[in-house]
Amino acid sequence: MPSKTRQDLLSAAQGFCNAFADQKPPGEIFSHFSTSDDVLALEHGLEQLAPFLGREFRGQDGLKEYFQLLSSNLKYENMRFSNFVVDPDVSKVSCRGEAKFTWTSTGQSWDEVFTYALEFDKDNKVKVYEIWADSGAAYLASKGQLKQ
Repeated sequence: MPSKTRQDLLSAAQGFCNAFADQKPPGEIFSHFSTSDDVLALEHGLEQLAPFLGREFRGQDGLKEYFQLLSSNLKYENMRFSNFVVDPDVSKVSCRGEAKFTWTSTGQSWDEVFTYALEFDKDNKVKVYEIWADSGAAYLASKGQLKQ
């Protein structure tokens, strides 16, 4: 079993974040996730505000659905991550992200700061992927009301 050192977890988290920030192909992004059936993606927020919010996306099919919903509604650029905090005792890493997001159907964009909390399995693969972001900006942009 791989050791759970702070550096192992930091490297795994940075690898995942960099693949996402660099808009790597889905297969490469998914390669950072655990293949277990209990893998989870959860973007916190009210389900009524956006189709990818407030729902637990479980398993490989759930991950694919979550990322499909993201890519069909949002584009992003200039994504970067910082402030990585590693807790090897519980195999978790949190970090701060920043990017410019655009709601694709309306073309409305906003600059956002968001947080990831990543929990890793025994192989240093993402098992739980939680996101806290500005769901209000996403909702307003989806309705074409962000600039009003």
